[in-house]
Amino acid sequence: MGESSLQLLLTFFLFLLCTKPNLGNYWGVGDANLGCKEHERQALVKIKEDLIDDYGHLSSWNTKEDCCKWRGVHCNNQTGHIIQLDLSISNVKPLRGKLSPSLRDLQYLTYLNVSYNDFNHTQIPKSIAFLSNLRQLDLCNANFGRNIPFQLGNLSNLQYLDLGWNNFNPENLEWLRPLSSLCFLRMSSVNLSKVNNWLEVVNKLPHLTSLHLRSCNLPNIFPIPHVNSSASLDVLNLSYNNLTLSSSILEWLFNSNTSVVKLYLFDNQFQGLIPDAFSRIYSLEVLILDDNEFEGGIPKSFSGMCNLKTLSLSSNNLGEQLLGIVHNLTGCANHSIQELYLDYNNIMGSFPDLTTFSSLRELWLSDNLLSGTIPESLGKQSNLEILYIDRNPFVGVISEAHFSKLTKLKTFYAYNNPLVFNFSSNWVPPFQLEHLYIMGCQVDSGLPKWLQTQKSYFWLDLSWSMISDTLSNSYWIFPKKNFFYINLSSNQISGHIPNLSLESSSGSIIVLHSNKLEGEIPPFVFKGSHLDLSNNMFSKLALSLCEASNNSLEYLDLSNNRLSEELPDCWMQFEGLKILKLANNHFYGKIPSSMGSLIEIETLDLGNNNFSGKLSSSLKNCTKLVFLDLRNNSLSGPIPMWLGRSHPNLVVLFLRSNHFYGRMPPHLCHLTHIQLLDLALNRITGSIPKCINNLISLTNTKSPNAAFNHSYALLSSRYVDQTIWMWKGREYEYGNILALVKGIDLSSNKLSGVIPEEIVMLDGLISLNLSRNLLTGKITSDIGLLCSLEVLDLSDNKLCGEIPSTLSLIDSLNSLNLRNNNLSGRIPTGPQLSTFNASAYKGNPNLCGFPLPKNCLGEETPQNPTVNGSSGDASMQDEKDGFITRGFYVSAAIGFVVCFWGVFGTLLLNRSCRLSYFKILNNIRDRLYVIGGVTMARLQRQLQS
Repeated sequence: MGESSLQLLLTFFLFLLCTKPNLGNYWGVGDANLGCKEHERQALVKIKEDLIDDYGHLSSWNTKEDCCKWRGVHCNNQTGHIIQLDLSISNVKPLRGKLSPSLRDLQYLTYLNVSYNDFNHTQIPKSIAFLSNLRQLDLCNANFGRNIPFQLGNLSNLQYLDLGWNNFNPENLEWLRPLSSLCFLRMSSVNLSKVNNWLEVVNKLPHLTSLHLRSCNLPNIFPIPHVNSSASLDVLNLSYNNLTLSSSILEWLFNSNTSVVKLYLFDNQFQGLIPDAFSRIYSLEVLILDDNEFEGGIPKSFSGMCNLKTLSLSSNNLGEQLLGIVHNLTGCANHSIQELYLDYNNIMGSFPDLTTFSSLRELWLSDNLLSGTIPESLGKQSNLEILYIDRNPFVGVISEAHFSKLTKLKTFYAYNNPLVFNFSSNWVPPFQLEHLYIMGCQVDSGLPKWLQTQKSYFWLDLSWSMISDTLSNSYWIFPKKNFFYINLSSNQISGHIPNLSLESSSGSIIVLHSNKLEGEIPPFVFKGSHLDLSNNMFSKLALSLCEASNNSLEYLDLSNNRLSEELPDCWMQFEGLKILKLANNHFYGKIPSSMGSLIEIETLDLGNNNFSGKLSSSLKNCTKLVFLDLRNNSLSGPIPMWLGRSHPNLVVLFLRSNHFYGRMPPHLCHLTHIQLLDLALNRITGSIPKCINNLISLTNTKSPNAAFNHSYALLSSRYVDQTIWMWKGREYEYGNILALVKGIDLSSNKLSGVIPEEIVMLDGLISLNLSRNLLTGKITSDIGLLCSLEVLDLSDNKLCGEIPSTLSLIDSLNSLNLRNNNLSGRIPTGPQLSTFNASAYKGNPNLCGFPLPKNCLGEETPQNPTVNGSSGDASMQDEKDGFITRGFYVSAAIGFVVCFWGVFGTLLLNRSCRLSYFKILNNIRDRLYVIGGVTMARLQRQLQS
């Protein structure tokens, strides 16, 4: 019995050994010791050799461990063969190079994804065609170019193919026909303008259910296939194709493909009324017609679209009453519709009762012409999650009743409406909001206390809402999220920011500018990516700034406060800063050397403070600077040489009103992108460098520099630099149009020598101010080459000689100041110069002529040249010499009368003369008629030949 049992046990053990692989398969467990195949490993090595891996994504591919464990590589648990290769790693830090032909050695691949890389317009390797097991091929957005290999048609098992957003321009799509298993095809941005039979080809793919041909330049008119495919499309995206209502695609769609579920036709050129025929597609659940030019309203037939869940008509020209649109959707559609997008149209009327739209989850009505009050019936939309009613002229009060049953509401946008929000202090909303945006409305009773009950919101904008309240104990106003956006700017909020222990993530945005906040700035606000506390009354910064450490902070604006202290020297903790604005405070002491750690800084504005000492040489590390404003401080020393060498991108440089001395360094001529250079009100000596014509950006009269629009983006809008520029003796603030201003201001220094001839090469200059210096010599005779100049101030120098007549060639000149020089001779005349009064020239005792009261030699009284017509200098001189007198006019009148009656009287009284005269006229008329007829006949013969 024991022996029998032993034999049975041994037999069972041998059975387990024999069936081990099968048991592993049965239990879903592979051989733990099974590694990838060596020839497949070698193929991966060759693939990597053809790639440029700037960011070390494939660093694991250098190790000796099992290649099945390499990044992006997946193997079959039972066989060890590589079945998936995913090289789509990062769309921000892509792989580069080319895709190796060695892919053909990965015969068992079923999945290949190389999307969002940069293959530099190289061709898709033909070797992919040997991967006969491939089910999914994703080459999207990989910067492939040239032709699409027709060999891809050999992939008969392919079910998913994405070639979108590359650089293909195929002549045909015949290679697609053999792909009979294909279910998903995306060729977005592939230029198909030459492929007139594209629809016939895709129509033959029997299993195709999802077709994406966005931005393909599809032809509008083409042959429509007579034979329908065996399967119908579920998803069809033909957006961005310039299609019109006469396109063949609509005929095919309405007559042959009525089972589409999702249809995307946005951003085409559809005009006129929306076709009724869309209602024939009974299966339609999603219809997107945004960004076209549809007019009128929604067809009544849409009411019968019983499956329609999403209807989007944003950014069209719809002009019907909203009540009419609601009426035309009332049928079974109003019960099925969940998302209704009607924003950015011209829809009029009042806000109707929408309670019959029982399934409505999203309603977008922004940017229309809707008016009147919001009905309280809105509060009965129990399924409503997202509501946009912003930028309409609605009026009236919004109260608790408008939200009574909105238990699912997450997003509410009502900004830029003259609405009044009035809630009781103890109101508890039925919802948990995520976004609240009511900028520009009126919020009564201060900061909404019901926000204390909201645990989910991370987006709050109550700016410009006439809120008068204190922030000191309102800690609950700050969302308790890792990321949040809060904007309470341009209100009447006072008090202190509560010192919270929030550890916000690198993306958080806090905008509290233009209030009455005061005291110390707490450390937690420096934890985000954007902080704007400008135009308040804060008085303390140092400790809180150095307690924070955040390389993700990109924007910091503390300007226009009452901060009075030495600037803390801990800027190495904020290396990611791109915009730093500390202007109009009371900071003093030296600019800290740690500011040189701001290697990403593009805008540095420290103007209107009390900084002193020399500029720290560490600032030369800030090589990305575009905008540098140090005006109105007490900085001293020579202007450093590195300021021109180390900042090749500098567009604005303001050193105005400091104590800089020494010569103007010629290295400033390296600032080839400079548009505004202001060194006024210093003690700069020496001459203006002749290399000033190297300021190339000031020689461009056409396109302004775009560098004022920084790469740092606050949500959907970019940051634009703003500054003060002295214009015609007054300070003006420039923002959005700053890029149009090009100027040099070197006034109120001790510059000497002549104005260099090279300055006339700066024909893009709009403003030039060299006043209050010690400049000598003549004004260059080529000054008229500054054709864009609007403001010219050369006053209070020692310039001599005549005013160049070419100055009259500058048509745009509207402000001129040449006072207090040693200029002499006649003031030149011209349409533009005649508009300046005597004050532009006073203080030059040897100048004469209009508009000065002093006559030039030989003149009786100064004349305004514009009064005497445009007879020119010679005729004006004749007048001054006395040729045209009162007697001249009397003689001319008598001569005209005698000559007129001598001819006309003879014809009137002498019949024979009169007949001869008219006979001559008739002969002349007849001759002209004959000459004209002959000429026309010759011309016609020449054209026919």
